[in-house]
Amino acid sequence: MTYQDQLTPWVIYQLLPNAERQIVTRFRRRNDVDGYLKVLQQTRPNAEFVVAFIAKTATPKNPTEDTPPTKKKLVKA
Repeated sequence: MTYQDQLTPWVIYQLLPNAERQIVTRFRRRNDVDGYLKVLQQTRPNAEFVVAFIAKTATPKNPTEDTPPTKKKLVKA
């Protein structure tokens, strides 16, 4: 995910045949998306649109950070 994509997480997709989708535009705020979606629906009444929020998934710096600690059995000598 590019830095520009991280700045604009709200996306409007146009649904296409064969379960495909195309990004129409991206926004920073939900209210901007809602306003633009109204305009799109008025200008293209037969098209289907979907709004999505694309968040960046956090990746750990150390891959062992996300794994829970394992229990060790104590063996008495």
